[in-house]
Amino acid sequence: MSIDAEHLATRLSETICSAPGAGGDAMGWLWPALLRELARGHPVTVDDLAHTTGRRASEVRDGLAGLSDTEYDEHGAVVGHGITLRETPHQFTVAGQALYTWCALDTLIFPTVLGRPAQVVSLTPGSGELVHLSVDPDSGITALEPATAVVSVLIPDGGASSVRAAFCDQVHFFTTAAAAQHWLTEHPGGTVLSMEEAFDLGRRLAQDMVAGGHTGCC
Repeated sequence: MSIDAEHLATRLSETICSAPGAGGDAMGWLWPALLRELARGHPVTVDDLAHTTGRRASEVRDGLAGLSDTEYDEHGAVVGHGITLRETPHQFTVAGQALYTWCALDTLIFPTVLGRPAQVVSLTPGSGELVHLSVDPDSGITALEPATAVVSVLIPDGGASSVRAAFCDQVHFFTTAAAAQHWLTEHPGGTVLSMEEAFDLGRRLAQDMVAGGHTGCC
């Protein structure tokens, strides 16, 4: 399969960012900073983000209020938005810190955002098999087991109230394209990407986000 990563990234960006709670202007300045803080492996406070971004605490609170699906702990600190401290099927290790992500594509986006390589172990839906990979922001996929692994992507319908439910929860690793056929049957608008195609898509989304655009995956 051959895809136009730029075209697909544009479609995803337009659809996801039009959803209620997609973050608006906060995506450009708040989300990358939030990801970098979460990658340290601890809950992130408003004061942490105000210090990191150079914004007022009130701006940070307003920005967080505009991000759908954000996970908080009992003290009101952020514990997840794309990168999460709570367990998911997608384990994401950066600089020795074990984290998780909301979806498979996140694991290919965030090394570029963080500027760091990552090691990923992901549980595939249905069969429960594991996909192992190493991702470098410059070199791409540097290790992959099994080598036949692919990524499912579904462009959500416009107006989705939850980006995580409409998009992230449908983006998985599968061990082979054949293993993804059942998912494709259940999601006729979806597609399956090779790992190289998925990395190209993730890098484009990440570059737009770091540049301050209104894009991102989850």
